[in-house]
Amino acid sequence: MRNYDLTPLYRSAIGFDRLAQLAEHAASNKGNSGYPPYNIESLKDNRYRITMAVAGFTMDELDITSEGEKLLVKGTKVAEDKSRKYLYQGIAERGFERTFQLADYVTVTGADLENGLLNIELQRELPEALKPRKIEIGRSRVLESE
Repeated sequence: MRNYDLTPLYRSAIGFDRLAQLAEHAASNKGNSGYPPYNIESLKDNRYRITMAVAGFTMDELDITSEGEKLLVKGTKVAEDKSRKYLYQGIAERGFERTFQLADYVTVTGADLENGLLNIELQRELPEALKPRKIEIGRSRVLESE
């Protein structure tokens, strides 16, 4: 894995530090393994869904936290009965922690666990000041000089 030095970007670009931090985070992958597998869907304008395969986890073992621009999904597996003797154990029973970076104004609107799939609904809600607005065209008055 390569490490990229983004120092030149910090020196020459003003106001892009958040973008550089996102690039550094994506490049480092900060421990996000491939477990559990997930999908990210674009449903409609400004609506998204993250679907995670969390087979074997109950609602009590899952925790979703949204703080600022980060979404943390954590699964903590309760210790199983040690008296079970598996001939083969292909279903992972380990905990996980997965972090998603959310864009500005993206909020979590709900979550649902069904058939081993955790669905997290997200929506981007732009403030009125940032939405496009129509500018009326009128006649300008010429100021008369005195």
